Amino acid sequence: MEKLTIALPKGRLQDQMLDLITSVGYVLPQGALTGRKLVFYDQSQQLRFIMAKPVDVPTYVEYGAADLGIAGLDVLRESKRELYEPLRLGFGKCRLVLAGPPEARNRNLRLVSNLRVATKYPRLALDYFYRQGISAEIIPLSGSVELAPVVGLADLLVDLVETGTTLRDNGLVELETLLESEAVVVVNRASHKLHFQLVQELINRLAEEIGQRAGGSQTDAN
Repeated sequence: MEKLTIALPKGRLQDQMLDLITSVGYVLPQGALTGRKLVFYDQSQQLRFIMAKPVDVPTYVEYGAADLGIAGLDVLRESKRELYEPLRLGFGKCRLVLAGPPEARNRNLRLVSNLRVATKYPRLALDYFYRQGISAEIIPLSGSVELAPVVGLADLLVDLVETGTTLRDNGLVELETLLESEAVVVVNRASHKLHFQLVQELINRLAEEIGQRAGGSQTDAN
């Protein structure tokens, strides 16, 4: 039987993604939503799921360890992997922003010497400042990026935000939005050809469910 392997991100998007998969008719094993298994199958044995760190999902898909994956658009753009992006899922929405202390609003960054910027997204940050014609030293971090301007490690930061509460709690403000992000389906290029019918069936089912949910939300809002 033809099978597909799907890489799913652990953490922020995990529950919403597994809920979406069950909503389109795939039966997952008991405990898939709460257990610690990293590899499991749906009841039909047609889909195999692997749970990976969000930043690793595009890598698993590009190298063929998974046929498809779910990734945040921010992670995908930072990784610069060569993948198809057939569907945006409408959840996991957030913003990649440039932020800093309030006084940074009135500074011409092109005139700042030795500008330092802390971020978990060094490629996207470097691309942004290059396009703006601003010279900046990018300082990669993996932890709480908001700490960097507060303790003097960096002048500004580039990070992902949903509500902006953490920034405000640390006396920081948003200066500009670099990217609007959400969850997207990514597909390995070879798998798209080799398993076209199965891949397309899954994407169509997900797209139909996303469309119904969006329609229901608009009806509720009215």
